Amino acid sequence: MIVMDEDNCMVDVARYFIEFLKGESCGKCVPCREGLAKLSEILTRITRGEGRPEDLETMTDLAEIIHDGALCGLGRSAANPVLSTLRYFKDEYLAHINDKKCPAGVCRDLIKYTINTEKCNGCGVCARNCSTKAISGEKRKAHTINQELCVQCGVCEDSCKFGAVTIR
Repeated sequence: MIVMDEDNCMVDVARYFIEFLKGESCGKCVPCREGLAKLSEILTRITRGEGRPEDLETMTDLAEIIHDGALCGLGRSAANPVLSTLRYFKDEYLAHINDKKCPAGVCRDLIKYTINTEKCNGCGVCARNCSTKAISGEKRKAHTINQELCVQCGVCEDSCKFGAVTIR
């Protein structure tokens, strides 16, 4: 059993499991080998904000083809992460595709770190911990994040003791 909360992106979870299963497939049957590769490609696109509305139907069709055409137990159950997340968390897929947002704040290409100037006291801890030097500002004054340099690693948020760094 795996327990998750609102901090887990179900689209990314499905992508992770499909990527794992793609590597575990023996590759002997075409539906499993090619179907998992295509599901992985689509899920990766969606987590990057490049998904299309028709991807949802394509993934459902692929999942059924994989289930019906696979020669082993792994193949017949391989698409379950996609089917389950589509069934119970379709709204997360739609947020990624239509709004270009990750509700859980996990998919790096769909999030942006910002500093709340009212909460930032200019201690500089976030700037010292930022490996790309994306954070700048004077001591005791609110800092800012240069979005061009930021790689969305989350170190700034983790190191801020004042809750000034937020995800949008």
